[in-house]
Amino acid sequence: MAPPLASDLLLVAAGVAGLWLGAEQFVTGATRLARRLGVSGLVIGLTVVSFGTSAPEFAVTVDAALTAKADISVGNVVGSNVVNLGFVLGGTALIRRLPVATDLVRRDGAIMVGSVLLLLVVLGDRTVTRVEGAVLVLLLVGYLVVLARSDSDDATRRVETREFRRTDSLRLVGGLAVVVAAAHALVSGAASAAAAVGVSEWVIGVTVVALGTSTPELVTSVAAAYRGRANLAAGNVVGSCIFNVFGVLGLAATLRALPVAGVAVRGTLWLLGMAVVAAALLWTRRVLSGPEGLALVALNALHWAGDLLGW
Repeated sequence: MAPPLASDLLLVAAGVAGLWLGAEQFVTGATRLARRLGVSGLVIGLTVVSFGTSAPEFAVTVDAALTAKADISVGNVVGSNVVNLGFVLGGTALIRRLPVATDLVRRDGAIMVGSVLLLLVVLGDRTVTRVEGAVLVLLLVGYLVVLARSDSDDATRRVETREFRRTDSLRLVGGLAVVVAAAHALVSGAASAAAAVGVSEWVIGVTVVALGTSTPELVTSVAAAYRGRANLAAGNVVGSCIFNVFGVLGLAATLRALPVAGVAVRGTLWLLGMAVVAAALLWTRRVLSGPEGLALVALNALHWAGDLLGW
């Protein structure tokens, strides 16, 4: 019989694998549907793909909230956004420089930074209340309305007519089901492992769980960059960051208030710094270069070192 810690780590590994496979199927089905409906590439990245790749964060955060593991719940959102801006966006730029659309820099980059500022305000009393969660969800709805209007006004975009088949519907439903089951396995294994090795649930949430739930964003962004779809790659990251704060954390808090440790504010301050740096780098020349990507990866690594060593 395997030792308890080994069993926990196997459960974590199985959860990460399930999240990756489930999210991949979900994103494939959702993207084909969006293209069939003629949605622009940037908006697909900001909405359909980013929401699909954030399905693991959503499932893990809600599961952690409902099982009274608030530090994992909030830590997963903060940590996933740090990973998205560091390892995912920065790592993708290391592979291929990313030119981006003006709207992504001016509108969506500013909203991303604003969402983190709002999160800092919300965490001021060390609790994300149900009312605050509802407000966050409403802000996500408002953001989606803005995107829908801007996309409908863009008459120059090329409409994709790829057929949406019945198998894509199965990918949507089946992928989501796998994500939900894998999320529960990941949260259970991570929480048990944290207790076994004496590490706080917050640290586990912003490192192991965050990296596991950000795997779909990494795979999707790298694949999009290789195919020359820089707007989809960068839009996926920015959209995921916005969705994680407004949608994922908002809905989790609406279901159950989330009291968190004081370290959550420090972690969110670091996230704010990374969001400002990422937005500024995208703003400078409307492109993210390899050296700039390396800087984001280094900031992510430094954040992890600080959490693990208790700086």
